[in-house]
Amino acid sequence: MPDAPTAGRIDCLIVGGGPAGLTAAIYLGRFHRKVVLVDKGEGRLKMVPRSHNHAGYPQGVVGADLLENMADQARRYGADLRRGEVTGLRRDGRLFTAQTDAGPITARTVLLATGVVNHRPPVPEDVHADAVDRGLLRYCPICDAFEQTGKRIGVLGGDRHALAEALFLRTYSPDIVMISLTGEGLDPDAQAQSDAAGISVVAAPVSGFDFSGDRVVLTLADGQTEVMDTLYAALGSHTRNDLGRMLGTDLVGGQCYATDPHQRASLDGVYAAGDAVDGLDQIGTAMGTGSRAAVAIHNDLRDQDGQTLD
Repeated sequence: MPDAPTAGRIDCLIVGGGPAGLTAAIYLGRFHRKVVLVDKGEGRLKMVPRSHNHAGYPQGVVGADLLENMADQARRYGADLRRGEVTGLRRDGRLFTAQTDAGPITARTVLLATGVVNHRPPVPEDVHADAVDRGLLRYCPICDAFEQTGKRIGVLGGDRHALAEALFLRTYSPDIVMISLTGEGLDPDAQAQSDAAGISVVAAPVSGFDFSGDRVVLTLADGQTEVMDTLYAALGSHTRNDLGRMLGTDLVGGQCYATDPHQRASLDGVYAAGDAVDGLDQIGTAMGTGSRAAVAIHNDLRDQDGQTLD
C-alpha cells in the first residue's frame, strides 16, 4: 500500500470527549490515523452517578469511571486527547482549521461530537453537583428510573414536555408529582391526560430547592412544601451546534446535526455523532454513532488517498 501523501497531517479533529468522541478516537487510533480530540470537560456522562443499563457492567458503572477508561484506551492507540475549547472552525480548501484556547489545529476531517446541554434548575453549581451525585436530582428516566421504582418522584416542569416525562415515569411508580418552575400550567387536554394517569400537578411554582437531606424538599411560592425521593428536571435541552453553524452544516429542526447513515454531515469532511445527532440520548447509541463515524472517516480518507479499489 502506498504511503498517504498527507502523512504526518492530522487526519481527524474530534470535538467532544464523551462516549461518541472517545469511541471514534479509539477506532481511528486503531486505523493508524492521527487524531486530536479536544474536550472542554462538560459532558453529561460525568454527571451519571452509576449507569445500570450499559451492557457489560452488571453492577453498574460510574459515568466518570467509564470516561476515564475510554480515554485511557484511546491514548493506548495514539489519540492525542487535549483539554480545551474549540471556539472557531472554518474550512480552508479541503482542510479545516479550528481555533482553540491553545492555538489553531488543522485537520483533514472534523467529527462534531459536541453533545447537548440540559437546562438546569436555578441552584448553585456545588449544590447541583452534590444533588446529582447523591441521586436526588436526575435528568434521564431511561437511564435510571428503574432504580426509583415505587418511590415518590417529582418532575420539574409544567408544560407538555414535562407531562410526557411524567407519563413515562408513571410506569415505575404510582406517586408522580409535577411542579412548575415558572407557574406555567397545562392546557385542558394535557391536564385531562395527567388526571387520567393519576399524576398530581401542583399549581404553585417552586420558589426554593433543598437537597441537603436524604429527600428533596421544594418550597412553593404559596409557602407550602413538597417532599419527594428524587426530582427529574424536565426543562428541556439544547444542542451544542455553534461550530456546525459556523461551517453552514444542515440542522434538524435548527438543533441536531443532519447526517447520512454513515454520520456524514451535509458538508464534505464533516461528521457528527452522539447526542448532537437526532436520536436517542444514550451511552450505547453515542458509542454506536462514534464507531460508525470513525469507519466512514477512515474509508473516505482512504478513497481520497487512492487506497481503495477502483
